[in-house]
Amino acid sequence: MIRRPQAPPLNGPRFNEFISVPKVRVIDENGENLGVMLTPEAIEQAAGVGLDLVEVSPSADPPVCKFLDVGKFKYEAQKKANLARKTQRTQEIKEIKMRPNIDDHDYDVKMKKVFDFIKEGDKVKVTLRFRGRELAHGELGMRLLQRVQEDVAQTAKVEQHPRMEGRQMLMVLAPK
Repeated sequence: MIRRPQAPPLNGPRFNEFISVPKVRVIDENGENLGVMLTPEAIEQAAGVGLDLVEVSPSADPPVCKFLDVGKFKYEAQKKANLARKTQRTQEIKEIKMRPNIDDHDYDVKMKKVFDFIKEGDKVKVTLRFRGRELAHGELGMRLLQRVQEDVAQTAKVEQHPRMEGRQMLMVLAPK
């Protein structure tokens, strides 16, 4: 079988003749430490058992290499990365809008949604919109947001305290 020269790996670990350091620490296919060897000697031993010499820890001194099948190693690494990408969850910011003179039942309905969002692991932005003369009574809005804060104290923490932004008062809650 004629072995054609390959291009150096652009991503992933260096292997066999692409390992540029003169000496490497070698671990065999069973996980036993064979000690520090010259790189060509280690490549020869790996080929002797039908495997590649793969650099698993290039930052160590000397770099750590292992007897592995490089294709299988890359496949396993890609599979692990895909699984990690699939299971990661991004935290979203959900918004709940209220008015300063909200009725008790409406407040309870909104708070139920706030608890649902927090339970799912999302942040909640509570927006209080003032219309007309309501703007003159900012203390009503502040009281309402303090009530929200007290109701969610067990499950969430205030990430951004209430503040006015034009005709709106905002507060951000995050799960504990």
